[in-house]
Amino acid sequence: MVKKSEVRLSYFRRYTKNPIPPPSTLHPLSFTLHSLFLALCSLFFFSVPLLAQETRPWWYTLEQGKLFFRNGAYGNALVAFDDARRAREAQFSRMEQDMINLLSRPEVRRFGDSLERVEAYISETKQSAAALALDELYHRLPKASLGGSANRVPEALDRLKAYPEAEYWLGETYRVEGELALALRQYQIAYARRDLLEIPSFEVEILYKIADIHRLRTEYQDMEKTVLEILEGTGPDGAVRDSFWDQDQRRAAMTRMLENDGLSRFLTLYRYNNTSVERAHRLLGFFYFSSSRHLPAAEHLMFAFLIQNTVIIEEVIRGRFDFTFTTLGALMEEIRRNNRFEAFLEETEYFRTAYYLGSALFAAGKQKPARELWDFLASAPEAGEWRVRSLSQLRSPYIEKALEMP
Repeated sequence: MVKKSEVRLSYFRRYTKNPIPPPSTLHPLSFTLHSLFLALCSLFFFSVPLLAQETRPWWYTLEQGKLFFRNGAYGNALVAFDDARRAREAQFSRMEQDMINLLSRPEVRRFGDSLERVEAYISETKQSAAALALDELYHRLPKASLGGSANRVPEALDRLKAYPEAEYWLGETYRVEGELALALRQYQIAYARRDLLEIPSFEVEILYKIADIHRLRTEYQDMEKTVLEILEGTGPDGAVRDSFWDQDQRRAAMTRMLENDGLSRFLTLYRYNNTSVERAHRLLGFFYFSSSRHLPAAEHLMFAFLIQNTVIIEEVIRGRFDFTFTTLGALMEEIRRNNRFEAFLEETEYFRTAYYLGSALFAAGKQKPARELWDFLASAPEAGEWRVRSLSQLRSPYIEKALEMP
């Protein structure tokens, strides 16, 4: 195998304009100068790749790691994600030290804690390193969050050393390699620094990954706690992530509508398309049903099924503006006409959700909506296993004990 150094030296020799005479034909001084020239050129060619690697920004290294990950080169991916994490830490450490050095100057200390006066000094004296540090800081954090305090700038730069995206991708790599404990730790680190995420809403995806690890490790109480955080916790804007679920009176009215007026009326009056919480409701619904908590199971599965059908109805209307929902059977006819719904039905476990919603309602004493759901599934060959189980329920209804966990 040809070594990289040999390739670089071959490149150097090929593109040197003048041929290199043998050493015996050179004057001693010429030989010394020529040797020095060769040494410097060789040093340049050998060090260029290393210099290029060192000057790559941390975000570039992260993207390179993602490429390794998607190609299955998990060892290289781990190295790249760790390099990205270290590179970001190093950059903000330098910026933090630059600001500390600047604020320690006698003439700057006379400004007190005034960030405005420090900014003016940086501009007037052309302190490029400090100016760069402030630009990077203001790009990532609102200037108002500093409260006009110059002394809070190094503290803020210190916080920016964390790289939650790199922590997340390290977790992803450990997960696919089966190292669940290490993956869980990385996801938790990423979530703890969610305030620094480039895309703030990505925090929900991190929570889902944490819940999945707990589920795989059969840590169901931890899974429940994490999924409830998705629904009841506050997002980057300070609002509850699932404000629809958070309103007890509305939730009670929806439940009464489903129980008393039936499924078709319920889906005619209500729409809810918050897809980021659909899986959370589904997971909790399955979990509560498996542990015989039928009332909360029915509520969560009702929300999951409402979101699923809202997405389908809105997509059908995009193709047929005159479409009006009437029954699930009619909606199923629209689904059959379009292959793009197949992946969505599978991803959201649409038929399984419908079956366990019916089973949870039946166990809670609500037979009318339960039979509607089973009738719908019994008429849908696409439902497969859930069609067979619904037919059995229609012949002789019983309170099923779920054997499978979420």
